[in-house]
Amino acid sequence: MVRTRLTWIALIVMVWASMISFGGVAAETVMLYPNIFNDAPASLDRAREFLVHGGPHDYFPPLGASVTLSSVAATPLTWRDRRLRWWVAGATAVFVVCEFLFSAVFFWPRNEIMFVDPPGTHSAEYLRQVAAEFVAGHWVRFAGGAVTAALAFVALLRFVRSTAAVPPSAPASASASASESAEATR
Repeated sequence: MVRTRLTWIALIVMVWASMISFGGVAAETVMLYPNIFNDAPASLDRAREFLVHGGPHDYFPPLGASVTLSSVAATPLTWRDRRLRWWVAGATAVFVVCEFLFSAVFFWPRNEIMFVDPPGTHSAEYLRQVAAEFVAGHWVRFAGGAVTAALAFVALLRFVRSTAAVPPSAPASASASASESAEATR
């Protein structure tokens, strides 16, 4: 009972955090990126002026940590259940690779160039190149977020189906016919 409750909590948090994370990346794609990267280096300067008191760097690291921690918690909790194991492990692996490792290797150095280095450090042509690379690489993160959220959601649905109890007042024949109809719809 305790393991089931812990699994339930870990999966709910994992799904919630991964969907919020993906939604944030999708919103960035539509609202921020066209304004930040459309006319580098001038648009990068405007972004520096606009994103003074908060920005993606304040939002995504704590959210990414919550996805990672809930995924790491859900993986051992679901490992014994073959119906869930690879959905959760897959979501965890995709998030860690596409969101964390890819960001650390690909995005962080480009963020440094575009937003941390003092203006005038790099040529306009180089900033345009870095901005174009950033936007192209962003689609890896976008796809990774979508896949993570989908895999986590499927794992949660499978867990709910496997732990859903048949009402105690239902006769044995009713529960048998209910399970047969559930099998027919899968």
